[in-house]
Amino acid sequence: MTQINYSFQKKTPNKKLFIGFILAVLLVVISTILLIFYPFGNKDKINYFQGENPIFLNGEQIGNAIFDKDTVYLPLKIWQEKIDDSITYDENSNSVIVTTKDKVIQFPSDSVSYYVNDKNTELSFHPLRDEDGTIYVALDPLASFYPIEYTILDDKHVVLLEENGQERADGIFTSKKVRKDFTRLRSEATLYSPYTDDLAPGEHITIEKEEEDFYFVRKENGIAGFVKKKYVEKGKSAVVQVELEQKEPKLNKINGPIQLTWEAVYSRNPDTSSIPKMNGVNVVSPTWFKLSGDDGNVSNLGSKAYVDWAHKQGYQVWGLFSNNFDPDNTHEVLKDYQKRQAIIRQLLVYSEMYNLDGINIDIENVREEDGKYVTQFVREATPYLHEAGITVSMDITFIAGGNYSAFLQRDHLAEIVDYLVVMAYDEHWATSPIAGSVASFPWVEANLETLLDIVPNDKLVLGVPLYARLWEEKESGEISSKALSMAKVEEWLEKYKVTPTYDEVSGQNYGEYFDEKTKSTYKIWLEDELSLAKRAELVEKYELAGLASWSRTFANETAWNALSLETKKQ
Repeated sequence: MTQINYSFQKKTPNKKLFIGFILAVLLVVISTILLIFYPFGNKDKINYFQGENPIFLNGEQIGNAIFDKDTVYLPLKIWQEKIDDSITYDENSNSVIVTTKDKVIQFPSDSVSYYVNDKNTELSFHPLRDEDGTIYVALDPLASFYPIEYTILDDKHVVLLEENGQERADGIFTSKKVRKDFTRLRSEATLYSPYTDDLAPGEHITIEKEEEDFYFVRKENGIAGFVKKKYVEKGKSAVVQVELEQKEPKLNKINGPIQLTWEAVYSRNPDTSSIPKMNGVNVVSPTWFKLSGDDGNVSNLGSKAYVDWAHKQGYQVWGLFSNNFDPDNTHEVLKDYQKRQAIIRQLLVYSEMYNLDGINIDIENVREEDGKYVTQFVREATPYLHEAGITVSMDITFIAGGNYSAFLQRDHLAEIVDYLVVMAYDEHWATSPIAGSVASFPWVEANLETLLDIVPNDKLVLGVPLYARLWEEKESGEISSKALSMAKVEEWLEKYKVTPTYDEVSGQNYGEYFDEKTKSTYKIWLEDELSLAKRAELVEKYELAGLASWSRTFANETAWNALSLETKKQ
């Protein structure tokens, strides 16, 4: 038998492969340590300035200026986008319009003057320039109307804008023996980003902000970037302080919450001797002025006798101006600066003529795209009216769609006027397809809460209805309504022997009657002492500026007591 011997050779590890692996690991570890403790910076340099005469704000280039001898011009579009989006360019007058709380400034293109509240100021240069269809505005005097400070860095014609309250500090780049990677201004707060320029030892810089262990600094030539904090000796800090001259309006303030009622004047003023005492009322607003045609004329139904009577009763008089609810005329007039000014001048004349205390602006039925013109009109009118000591209020709706609501820029308007009066009614309007309350209590409160997210409560006046709609529903399904005053509602209830019952859904008293002759069902949600008292409670609950009622002639003797508000301490 043949014996077969099996032998196995033992494998030995590849020493070279093992050593190579160890070296690779060591290389990675060493590289990582070097990158952490001895990093290498990006060597790519980028151009910091984009184009000639760069403009900088908050460390960002926002555009490019034009220099004409000693005059610097900034693009209007840049100013609108970065500083004040309310600046407008009026094509008809070829001028830029700037508004502040107490001033309306016009910069015309064809003049070496500008106008502040219609007062002329001479310049030695044109305030506007048109370069290939781009409008430029002279930085000086434009900047004088804003909390802005500007510096011209002559070396590069850099325009540096700084806002009031902005912090900055002096600094010196101190390192002498440091790698070049650390002397470079980085485009981001990391050494691995491209650089914009180099710093020399002992170079003076301005520290504009900080990010982690980097400062964002600016050289005297205007170039800026990030540099490690440890290489900068921070000096004295300063805050940009710009004080603007601004006059506070001297208005005849209401003592306590506002309680206004509108006086509806359609052709002639009321006989004041027949107007009963209205407990709690401190403002009457007669509907005297309205837009007439498309040339900016304002029709006038004012009465000095009515004002004298009102003042004797202790009421302020806020004359109401409306756009006559005409969307076409509103567009043609309010888009034009000169026509807006014409309206304002007439309102100022009427305010003085009748010794008015306020103007109540009631602009309705406007196309949504024309809302900006409405806001601009109010923005321009308010400084003039304030200068004359006139309180400015404006009527608005709850937030909704359509021509009566969508155009209203409520947030901007709230910043401009003294009061916004929300017309909290017509939940169900005259031609509504279904019968319902003029303003059910839950509907009012829910919409009020939404509106208060936009309008400050101390500027908001709650408008309430003094009328109700009597609905007729025929067997055919046809539905119609008519508005009734509080006195007429009482007469109807008594005539048809209807006893109202409380309706939980609307929060109001409700009456219903079926007429055998006409085969119609009549429905009415009452505005009565209960309903009005609940609305007054909303004013106190949400600490609103007051309430307003439409209109005086719809009220009965119980209305004023129900609406009376407790006098708030000033």
